[in-house]
Amino acid sequence: MYAPDSHNDDMRLYEDEIIVLRTMKLGEADRIITALGRSHGKIRAVAKGVRKPTSRFGGRLEPFMVVTCQFRKGRSLDIISSAVTSRPYAAAIARDYGRFRAGTVVLETADRLSQAEPSLSLYLLLRGAVGALARGAHDPELIRDSFTLRALAAAGWGLELSRCVQCGAEGEWLMLAPLLGGVLCDTCRPAGALSLSGGSRDLLVALASGNWDVADESVPADRLVVSGIVATYLQNVIEHRINSLG
Repeated sequence: MYAPDSHNDDMRLYEDEIIVLRTMKLGEADRIITALGRSHGKIRAVAKGVRKPTSRFGGRLEPFMVVTCQFRKGRSLDIISSAVTSRPYAAAIARDYGRFRAGTVVLETADRLSQAEPSLSLYLLLRGAVGALARGAHDPELIRDSFTLRALAAAGWGLELSRCVQCGAEGEWLMLAPLLGGVLCDTCRPAGALSLSGGSRDLLVALASGNWDVADESVPADRLVVSGIVATYLQNVIEHRINSLG
């Protein structure tokens, strides 16, 4: 008589705290959940029956939610067997259009930058950004741009703001070439480089370092310039359009 191998079954189970990035319908009642896990990196798993009114998952597996899940490894997609809410951020973000619009860019950026292997720094940055959006801690677009700059830096693509990207000369340079990855000195600047104001440069530096005292005091004109720079740089690095920026 066949007896299940409980040891092998246990090896197929794992638990992780995740942030839901996006969902996709599957069949009549299921969904595929794409999430960033604290310990396992990007995870794609099936939540069975989640679209039924009687689902045991309720609204836990929605974008922006921070959830502790148990997974069972599958052949192509893992299976979510349980989900417990850690931080219910989705409702607070979804009911404010500005937060939601910025948040969708944050989630899509995290999705593009995340890999199967874990990145604790990216996970913590994403959790901090989503939490700040839910609390209304700062202007949503500042949170979005700060997350983008810091997530790119964590992935090895930091925007160089303290030294010329061509010759390495240090200084508070005001010429920027996003396609080259940073600021340029007066000698190295190419034709077509963007001229920054002191305020827009200070805002870029503040957002890249998480200096919210400076960022919160910035003026709308500088915020508009910086948002364009961050969007251009992000899409150049990942070589893909961020659809939610539209």
